[in-house]
Amino acid sequence: MKLFEFEAKEILAARGVKVPPSVLVFPGDDVAAKIREAGLEPPLVVKSQVLVAGRGKAGGIKLVKSVEEAVRVAEELFRKPIKGVLPGALLIEKAVEHEAELYAAITIDRSERKPVVLASRFGGVDIEEIAKEKPESIVRLHVDPFLGLRGFEARRVGKALGLSGKLLISFASFLQTLYSIFEELDADLVESNPLAVVGDEVLPLDARIIVDDNALFRHKEIIEKRRVEQAGEYTEWEVKARQIGLPFVELDGNVGIIGNGAGLTMATMDLVYSFGGKPANFLDIGGGARAELVKKAVGFLLDFPKADRIFMNIFGGITRGDEVAKGVVEAVKEKGLKKPLVVRLRGTREEEGRRILEEAGIHAYTDPIEAVKKVLSL
Repeated sequence: MKLFEFEAKEILAARGVKVPPSVLVFPGDDVAAKIREAGLEPPLVVKSQVLVAGRGKAGGIKLVKSVEEAVRVAEELFRKPIKGVLPGALLIEKAVEHEAELYAAITIDRSERKPVVLASRFGGVDIEEIAKEKPESIVRLHVDPFLGLRGFEARRVGKALGLSGKLLISFASFLQTLYSIFEELDADLVESNPLAVVGDEVLPLDARIIVDDNALFRHKEIIEKRRVEQAGEYTEWEVKARQIGLPFVELDGNVGIIGNGAGLTMATMDLVYSFGGKPANFLDIGGGARAELVKKAVGFLLDFPKADRIFMNIFGGITRGDEVAKGVVEAVKEKGLKKPLVVRLRGTREEEGRRILEEAGIHAYTDPIEAVKKVLSL
């Protein structure tokens, strides 16, 4: 579960970390009044609260020099999707002058089966490119999970970045706080980028926390605090899919994908990629899907505007071919065949399924290569 920037900063502030003063605003709020109530003086930064990476490059973070400009920019950002996601809230905070930007994170090194501290002297929006081009600029320190991140280890990371004096002490303290949050929240990632150098202390200008979904039962307070309108993790169509119980992820291509089982669905996406196509989505109907679920999935992709064709790849074990075929036919009868649909069907009761589809005028392929070539040629 990804946390919003404002949620991550609330967690940091609750543990004594100094963060920029800010106010959270929602659509319909009197933005100017909330800024003044919070005692914020320009210059300010207006930030879309969406759970996607790369907000800055996508235009979701704006520096403003007056309250009036903040109001205008807030209206623009509420209408501006960031990678397909509209923000349900904006964070408006005091712009902070700083001398340098660092990067600091705690995550899991699965190959070592240990937490790892990552830090760099080069923070900001280009950290991924920097990591590729200058891998030596990333300091790494594996942490013994039984001992935790000890003070001398945190200082060692800071010294490797060239920090000294009070700034080193501030950085080491911040790093240990990050690690304590990482442990307490069962996190996969706790990150600050950029971590600003302001005089002789560090200040998180941005913060990210991802909590392991498998541990959410231990952190119900996080879920209970979240308002529905803040849930900017999903696109409009992902929200619609969740509302009807479909495991659906929206992508950037044009080929609608349906598979049964996550492995087969991902392999189907790879197959489309390998023959020059681009999947529009991931949609897994799972094992043992009955006709009603199949109908729902096919009908959903018939309506999904990004998909101008549909490739359905079914390999039946506990999934029955006749149930799949019935669901496909029912969806087509209800919605109409608005776009090309190619079905590959093998496995349990495939003969019955193929007969049902053929009677409805839908050819069922047995070879996935032949099927994917067909769907991409349409």
